[in-house]
Amino acid sequence: MIPRYTRPEMGRIWSDENRFRTWLAVEVAATETLAEAGMVPKPAAKSIRERADFSVERIHEIEAEVRHDVIAFTTAVAEIVGPDARWFHYGLTSNDVVDTAQALLIKQASSLIAQDLARLAEVLERRAWEFKDTPMVGRTHGIHAEPITFGFKLANWYSETQRNIARFKAAAEDLRVGKFSGAVGIFAHLTPEIEEQICARLGLKAAAVSSQVIQRDRHAHYLSTLAVIASTLDKIATEIRHLQRTEVREAEEFFTEKQKGSSAMPHKRNPVTSEQISGLARVVRGNAQAGFENVALWHERDISHSSTERVILPDSTTLVDYLLSKTANLIETMFVYPKRMMANLESTHGLIFSGQLLLDLVEHGVSREDAYRLVQAHAMRAWKEGLDFHQLVLADKEITEKVPRKQIEYAFDLPRQLKSVDKIFARVFPNPAASRTKSTSHPRSTRTRNRR
Repeated sequence: MIPRYTRPEMGRIWSDENRFRTWLAVEVAATETLAEAGMVPKPAAKSIRERADFSVERIHEIEAEVRHDVIAFTTAVAEIVGPDARWFHYGLTSNDVVDTAQALLIKQASSLIAQDLARLAEVLERRAWEFKDTPMVGRTHGIHAEPITFGFKLANWYSETQRNIARFKAAAEDLRVGKFSGAVGIFAHLTPEIEEQICARLGLKAAAVSSQVIQRDRHAHYLSTLAVIASTLDKIATEIRHLQRTEVREAEEFFTEKQKGSSAMPHKRNPVTSEQISGLARVVRGNAQAGFENVALWHERDISHSSTERVILPDSTTLVDYLLSKTANLIETMFVYPKRMMANLESTHGLIFSGQLLLDLVEHGVSREDAYRLVQAHAMRAWKEGLDFHQLVLADKEITEKVPRKQIEYAFDLPRQLKSVDKIFARVFPNPAASRTKSTSHPRSTRTRNRR
């Protein structure tokens, strides 16, 4: 089930044509390996390699009668190969082909997703450096907390993306396995050595042990990793949706000149891309749950997992490919408004520096409980009456008699709060100098430099 927004490369991977071509590649690799081992006549293997082909339409036609896709496939190929086709699929069971071919399909899909992750990381890195020193207010529970920079926020997303890259690489490698161990995995007809040779021919590892199928914990791990990636993208999209709210207006999705946000309200500029990312991420997470359910099969195999995987593997890989591309474009082209960020930061008139003032009072001999009482009293008055917290503090002799004025002023110093940003960037980015060069030299559209 391929979503309509599939990009051509991913759509081709999960097409019937490519699926059957991959089955054929597995069958030919098995036949040639068996011929080298003396188990299949070499002329027959040569004939199969040269003549084996199929028509997707013919496979579907046969399947409508026999109600078994692998038998329909082998029958359609046999009609073209001729008498030597008796050696086609020799010694194999259906899932020797299906599961091994599926590993190859996932390998193809994983290659595209790995490229997508790398592009997202590059975009996040570049824009993180662009806004490394752009102050904004940090929020906890949606409430102003303490100052950060927008680049710091982007660096956090970059670091999480790097973890996703590592997780995905491990999950994809874990699924790069094939099996030719027969109907219950006991090698009744072939041998472990033959299995290893066929898998090596296909660029796969042999599963150390399998039943009739490769064990589905591997697929659950892979699908759950895709779900984690989708959750990261949901996290990024949710943040941008919040930053685009009218009351905040610190960042915004790119909005074209001809784009319309509402059929009824011409002024609307809605975060539709971010909302789409958040919505589709839920589908990927739901598919991961189905992957967990597929782990528990009856005995050496049933087919309850098969119908599920025909949906969740194409859909999840396709969706993550799509969402990664959409998120990279979202970050690349979003409008950022530093002046609005600063205005919001200053809107509470110094309340965001209350934490440092608390520490300064403690440092000068005031108990933490009394210090908290003093600072909170002025903070609550500033909240309720719209007063300047900084001025309230300076007018309180109980505070000024304990803490020197110069130190109080330093408590409200924005650069002091952001003094560790450079060190954080040095930890996040292994080569800061190269990153800075990349961020300044990359050609950018003027729309991404728009400021308000």
